[in-house]
Amino acid sequence: MTRRILAIDFGVRRCGLAISDALGATAQGLGTLERTRIADDFAHIGKLVDQYAPRLVLIGNPISNSGGETAMSRRVAEFAAKLRSRLGCRVELWDERGTSVEANRVLRESGIGIGKRRQAADRVAAVLLLQSYLDYDANERARNQATEAESADSGAAE
Repeated sequence: MTRRILAIDFGVRRCGLAISDALGATAQGLGTLERTRIADDFAHIGKLVDQYAPRLVLIGNPISNSGGETAMSRRVAEFAAKLRSRLGCRVELWDERGTSVEANRVLRESGIGIGKRRQAADRVAAVLLLQSYLDYDANERARNQATEAESADSGAAE
């Protein structure tokens, strides 16, 4: 079973895209989707789902710093619901607080010019979003395995 995950850093004009490796350990950028019509956006994302067969499509959820809903997070939730019904695959939202800021910081420190920085920011934000999820998922799996091992050990000792 593939552990690939497709990540989308949703924006009004552009969506950054990233995909994990087959083991679900690392994130790589796929470029930026220049948004035109929602039907075209879904068609493009559908092609990526067909090509990579991810187990999950992860969409960055721009919640407020206090953890509350924002106008953009409501827009993202609506986009995710439509995408879920169109593609028929698992779609989840993931807290993206700080990914755009971090992406711009990384690009600024790399010395890339401002024009190229704007083009790359959405893709880098998608990579950071996906990598944060992959790291969380790996930690959860390790924690669950440790708990199962402890349970098995305590059961064997009784």
